[in-house]
Amino acid sequence: MAEAREPRTEIPDPAELSRNLATIAEQSQKILADFMARNAEAGKAGSPDPLGIGRAFMDMTTRMMAQPDKLVQAQTELWNQYMRLWHHAARRMLGEEPEPVVTPQKGDNRFRDPAWEENFLFDYIKQSYLLTSRWLQEQVRQVEGMDEHTAEKVDFYTRQFADALAPTNFVMTNPKVLRETIDSGGQNLVRGLQNLLRDLEAGKGELRIAQTDASAFSVGENIAVTPGKVIFQNDLMQLLQYEPSTEQVYKRPLLIIPPWINKFYILDLRPENSFIKWATEQGHTVFVISWVNPDEKLAAKSFADYMLEGPLAALDAIEQAIGEKDANVIGYCLGGTLLASTLAYMAARNDRRIKSATYFAAMVDFTEVGELSVFIDEDQLTALEARMADKGYLEGASMANTFNLLRSNDLIWSFVVNNYLLGRDPFPFDLLYWNSDSTRMPAAMHSFYLRNMYQHNRLVEPGGIELNGVPIDLSKVKTPSFLLASREDHIAPWPTVYRGTQIYSGPVTFVLAASGHIAGVINHPAANKYAHWTNPECPPEPGEWLAGSTEQPGSWWPAWAQWVGKYGGKKVPARRPGEGGLPALEDAPGSYVKMKSD
Repeated sequence: MAEAREPRTEIPDPAELSRNLATIAEQSQKILADFMARNAEAGKAGSPDPLGIGRAFMDMTTRMMAQPDKLVQAQTELWNQYMRLWHHAARRMLGEEPEPVVTPQKGDNRFRDPAWEENFLFDYIKQSYLLTSRWLQEQVRQVEGMDEHTAEKVDFYTRQFADALAPTNFVMTNPKVLRETIDSGGQNLVRGLQNLLRDLEAGKGELRIAQTDASAFSVGENIAVTPGKVIFQNDLMQLLQYEPSTEQVYKRPLLIIPPWINKFYILDLRPENSFIKWATEQGHTVFVISWVNPDEKLAAKSFADYMLEGPLAALDAIEQAIGEKDANVIGYCLGGTLLASTLAYMAARNDRRIKSATYFAAMVDFTEVGELSVFIDEDQLTALEARMADKGYLEGASMANTFNLLRSNDLIWSFVVNNYLLGRDPFPFDLLYWNSDSTRMPAAMHSFYLRNMYQHNRLVEPGGIELNGVPIDLSKVKTPSFLLASREDHIAPWPTVYRGTQIYSGPVTFVLAASGHIAGVINHPAANKYAHWTNPECPPEPGEWLAGSTEQPGSWWPAWAQWVGKYGGKKVPARRPGEGGLPALEDAPGSYVKMKSD
């Protein structure tokens, strides 16, 4: 057994530390000059406040100043909390072990290092930060008179501010970083600045924080490896047909519509957690849409184009390939929103080819969209449309950054500490590789989606939206539906997903999974993780549904397989891609999914 390494306690070589500090200063100057030069060349001056943050906080400040009695009360409250903390600190200095005044919330991983509890000074820093940040957020939430959207924006960005100022994000107040700096003579900070320069280079002047070692993964080689073929393609998508895993398959095929905000292989990361592979093992002939990563040539592609050239074109191609007109269809996230829209369009045209519809974490009623609403208002959409008009698309990194802000401690600041303060390379993680493999959004489609759905919630209005000249009405959809939501989803909040149960005319089954937008969906039964909740009834309110639900152990996948099997038809000999009416064009996962954003 190897001996445990004694921590280094000697003072680092002053000459070495001096050289490292000089290197840090030199590289810092280079980074700053490079950043300013690139942004000057790109002409990114634009609006000084495109998100309207300054105006929101000005409104809040004005209203706070109009209530001086509440300001005094708030200051007194903070003073009293600090008096308790100072008393706690004094007792610790005398050798006592009093209960902490404040502790991190469950799931807050920033203060896991033992020094945050064992060391008197770092414990005081931690509690002082937690007291102040929570007090600050409580005060902005209590300001009266602001409209709901402004209040949500102030609350969101106050939390971002508080997260950014956490002591874990600074060298001298993070015990783990401080130990590493002393132990390495500052080499960690030199490596960190090299990592920072690398990420600025990758972002072409904007910081694009590396979340994983991208060199460890290759699409089609060690992720997205379920065997199959591309059997059809057009401007917007390639249609993949996967090799069967059983000798007999359901007569009706299964078509999966992934979101085009991300790439489809979240459903096929590794064989041991691949939903696509598992679906073939359940006897389905699986087809998957792989969306193109659009550039300026596709700027005018609309939401209707995504419907016509996506699921509708796929249904036509499937019929050509295997001779089956009908299909069971899954839509994930935005793919589910498109599925619902397509079903309403088909209902208006008396097209009944989709025999069952499954929605993974998909919203159709956008009344309450969680914290994403912070980014949706007229000023921000106008600024976004001007930005998209310049290139014809929204950069993939822009959407990724928005989603990262929703979980900034996990998806931003943890990597700042690891990459820049500790000077370490990010760990190879397939999920984070997929998360950073972003896609662009065509200008016309994205503007339509944000304005008609997020801003005005027209999808749930009968005739509120027209697709290809046809007014659509979701209440006309009679297709049997299976709605899946995740209890901790920060992108598609489960009560919002549940609202779909009250819209469709056909039979609806709703299942609630544990965890979030990804882990709640991608939960292979073999992993024996998480739970799910079921309830055969769908009362009007989500709280009623949850109160009457039953918790079931493990993955929801088997429950879905049993449900969709009722619509699969009889069993027939397995079909192999390329052997039917459409020849194979290339091996799965195809070339579209390998297109990289800038």
